[in-house]
This record gives sequence, C-alpha cells and structure tokens, in this order.
Amino acid sequence: MRVKIYITLKEGILDPQGKAVQHSLHTLGYPAVENVRIGKYIELNL
Repeated sequence: MRVKIYITLKEGILDPQGKAVQHSLHTLGYPAVENVRIGKYIELNL
C-alpha cells in the first residue's frame, strides 16, 4: 500500500518562503501566479 502525505502550514499562517517564490515568479514574467505555498511531500510504501 502506498501512502502520500502533504504537509503545509495551516490556512492563515504567513508563508514567507511561498511569498519569496511568488515574488520571484512575478519577476520572471509570471504575473498570473496569485498564491504560492511551500510544503513537504512524503510517500510511504507499507
């Protein structure tokens, strides 16, 4: 069995890494990006 886990900050908590990536994407010419959230992805094989 494969289990996929996504870990992110709770809604409403400031994500400074996400804001930095969003700013970089705007600088690179992707103004349509409205929100970026950084997290972790873990995959377990049981």
